Amino acid sequence: MTTLAVKIEIPNALSVIVTVDTLTVELEDGRTVSVPIAWYPRLLHASEEERKGWRFIGKGRGIHWEGIDEDISVEGLLAGRASGEHQSSLKKWLESRKKD
Repeated sequence: MTTLAVKIEIPNALSVIVTVDTLTVELEDGRTVSVPIAWYPRLLHASEEERKGWRFIGKGRGIHWEGIDEDISVEGLLAGRASGEHQSSLKKWLESRKKD
């Protein structure tokens, strides 16, 4: 039995828009992917200013938010993967924000 290996090309991100409830990423292949920011609790709990503080990483392979220490890959968005952050880690992060 033979199997066929298909190489899937992941497009780079071109633009990012974060609203109070949605993360929208425009891709270089013409697609636009939108997901609820509830999938990413750090974005959900971030201020409007923090949500705007993103930059591309890996030439558009991912998006990084320095102020909230969040990284989201285009591959993960296309696969429909929400944040894998453990609840205890998120709880510590939220508690640290109360001190600021």
